[in-house]
Amino acid sequence: MAPDWITSDAPVPYETALAEMEARVAGILAGSAAEALWLLEHPPLYTAGTSANPADLRDPGRFPVHVARRGGQYTYHGPGQRVVYCMLDVGARGRDVRAFVETLEAWVIAALAEFGVRGEIRPGRVGVWVPRPDKPPLADGTPREDKIAAIGIRLRRWVSFHGVSINVEPDLGHFDGIVPCGITGHGVTSLVDLGLPVTLQDLDAALQRTSPWSAA
Repeated sequence: MAPDWITSDAPVPYETALAEMEARVAGILAGSAAEALWLLEHPPLYTAGTSANPADLRDPGRFPVHVARRGGQYTYHGPGQRVVYCMLDVGARGRDVRAFVETLEAWVIAALAEFGVRGEIRPGRVGVWVPRPDKPPLADGTPREDKIAAIGIRLRRWVSFHGVSINVEPDLGHFDGIVPCGITGHGVTSLVDLGLPVTLQDLDAALQRTSPWSAA
């Protein structure tokens, strides 16, 4: 059966989203709820994953900081960023965490390609990256790349929650309060920063078109 697609039009407080995810995951495990893909925005906030380094929180008083208990380090969420919480039965899909993460990465890359953006994966750097030949290289000559999407999941008895976030038109200055995902040197970008007049609704449609899971 296809997962439910849920879209929230107004920013959802992080605590509310976490409670809703917990309830849905419990329902999936109990057999009383369908899998779900939840598309939403958050008010400005930082989340700390299980690998977060406190030194990477550069401006701790800027926005609320939430301990997410997902994989990864510090991330920013806020208006103009599409968060997709994926509550899916990974156990029924082979019990392969790496393959599941690769499926999420491929999904984001396929959705970005709908707008002519080439998203790429880099070993040792979580998330989806965009080459920026229009920007000067790093001091060591490494070509500049900017992060456009973050990925962080958690499993409970093989049901996933948390998921992906894709930058459509967030305030990129808000990322300055953290070292995003613990990676220095490279920056952060968005679809609008790349010169594309894309809305959240445009991205939502692309995510449904390219989803590995049939839209409900």
